Amino acid sequence: MASQNGQAKPKKSLIVNAFVEMCYGHQSPGLWRHPDDQSHRFTDIDHWVELAKLLEEAKFHGIFIADVLGGYDVYKKSLDPAVITGAQWPVNEPLSVIPAMAAATRSIGFGVTISTTYEQPYHLARRLATVDHLTKGRLGWNIVTSYLDSAARNMGRNEQAAHDDRYAQAEEYIKVMYKLFQSSWRDDAVQLDRRAGIYTAPELVRQINHKGKFFDVPGPAIVQPSPQRTPLLLQAGTSRAGKLFAAQHAEAIFVSAHAPQVCAGSIAEVRQLAREQFGRDPSKIKVLALVTPILGRTEEEAQAKLKDFRQYASHEGALALFGGWTGIDLDEYGDDEELRNVESNAVRSTVEGYARFAPANAKWTKHTVAEHVSIGGNGPIFIGTPAQVADGLEAWVREADVDGFNFAYALFPQSFKDIIELLLPELRKRGLFWDDYAVPAGTYRENFYGKADQRHPLDEHVASTYQWKAGVPASGHKIPE
Repeated sequence: MASQNGQAKPKKSLIVNAFVEMCYGHQSPGLWRHPDDQSHRFTDIDHWVELAKLLEEAKFHGIFIADVLGGYDVYKKSLDPAVITGAQWPVNEPLSVIPAMAAATRSIGFGVTISTTYEQPYHLARRLATVDHLTKGRLGWNIVTSYLDSAARNMGRNEQAAHDDRYAQAEEYIKVMYKLFQSSWRDDAVQLDRRAGIYTAPELVRQINHKGKFFDVPGPAIVQPSPQRTPLLLQAGTSRAGKLFAAQHAEAIFVSAHAPQVCAGSIAEVRQLAREQFGRDPSKIKVLALVTPILGRTEEEAQAKLKDFRQYASHEGALALFGGWTGIDLDEYGDDEELRNVESNAVRSTVEGYARFAPANAKWTKHTVAEHVSIGGNGPIFIGTPAQVADGLEAWVREADVDGFNFAYALFPQSFKDIIELLLPELRKRGLFWDDYAVPAGTYRENFYGKADQRHPLDEHVASTYQWKAGVPASGHKIPE
């Protein structure tokens, strides 16, 4: 990769997360049927502890846990296909298991997906700060606004709020969180003065008195400042509202697309917005792409694995997921109907996006879409030797300017074992992956940025303006609006 002055850019040291959900299969519906898959153990705490220990030994940066609050019921206008095939159904609550994984590890981070749409910020701030304490600062928060109408109905609403309205609420929500995490307690508020009998100095704790369109929160936070104060902030969203939110708040952005060309422009736009509107260094915003590697010691071995996986992949489950992601019910179309010729602009444009990067399929029917989605979900699958897969990852870094990857699995945990045994040595050989944690036993943020003592958000990040620092009187730090 060359820079503008002709000099080769230094290679990025990739950020590597495992991408999971507390469910069957996750991005590859139906693969829970494979005799070597263990994802059915997702209700067993040992299942998650074993994964955390395996990935920490391999020096993964983190475990990124997806979540949804409703079922995928667009396809066939029914929840049944998702229920039958186990397509992200059932789904357990992800924050609960993180302390157990943290107790068995020292350095790996944990990114948990929690929506701003259905929970009061005061309550969530308490839960996140508690887990940041229990993990010694290894928590990240993947901020989402939710996208399933089924979740809205289960939360007492007729339908999901409009997209931009959800982001307007999220914008106020995150400011409330900053006030609770960063402003309501001074860094040194906890005195632990046994002689005087003072646990916390009352003048170093204050109300935030937030009054907004969506929330009234007097505060203060009920949990004392945790190691990171604010968990590492992760976000996924490619709409205009999502990009603006990411440009201001995200420390990492998660993208899912079938080719780097699809998201390269969006990534560049977020980085530009971050620099021009929010004064941030664009290189400090790390972008992680969804990828499902299928590895073999030879290309033939990798292709044989893919052929084996295809026997178990569920097309019905894939169409259920596709319906939830897009709002499109492909059951309305015939088995052999060419979807690029139908009247619906939404169907045509969505399928064209898939077809553009999979030219081997001359005709795109709902079954073609299902096969495309059934392994790897809404991201690419990389099939081949470690060198071939590493070449593919480098192409994503070069063409889309990503900084790392959220690796999804076909088989749990075997896909991760293949990554560890085959791919990571190749990445290390190329200078693309570290040999050890930058800060062993450090916080998620310290290892994310590769810098000791970077427990709190960067000085350039908006969250830092909320921090009530040690030694500063209340009169010297006004809580930002």
